[in-house]
Formats: sequence, C-alpha cells, structure tokens
Amino acid sequence: MMAKMKEQVFTFKTDRELAEKLLTMPNRSEFIRRALTAAFDQCCPLCQGAGKLTPDQQKHWRHFLSCHLLEQCEKCDALHFVCQSEEQGCGHR
Repeated sequence: MMAKMKEQVFTFKTDRELAEKLLTMPNRSEFIRRALTAAFDQCCPLCQGAGKLTPDQQKHWRHFLSCHLLEQCEKCDALHFVCQSEEQGCGHR
C-alpha cells in the first residue's frame, strides 16, 4: 500500500496581467491544479515539455520521420503521423 503524500505548496512568479486574472478566480488553487493537470496531459511524450530533444532523441526522431508521414486528417484537419508499411522498411517495434 502506498503511503499518502502530504500536500505541498508551490509558489511562482507571474506578470501583473496574469496575477490580475488569477485574482478574479473564485478558487485559484483548484483552477491552477486543473490547468497544470491539463497541460501535463497534453505534454509532448518525446521531450516531456522541455521544448527540445537530446542528441539521442534527435537520432531516434530522425529515424521515426524517415518511415512515417505527416498527414492532415480529411475529417478534422488535425496533423497526425501515418506509419509507412513494413515493405517500405519501417521496422519500428
């Protein structure tokens, strides 16, 4: 059984405009928790939100791009990757 973690308090600096907006929120803590959770759910799985790749990640990324096409969905216009067939040498596990 996992021990229950104590709640922790985090502080951060912000500009005046964001501070003024946060001050209008009836439950700032809950709003911030939900915004952070949503941001983590949408975080890039490769760079994990860092915004850049390590040299090793870049090597793997280049290989991935060599056998995947970036296409636009005809239904929703979202960009997504499509794996090329094994016959074309994709070979990803």
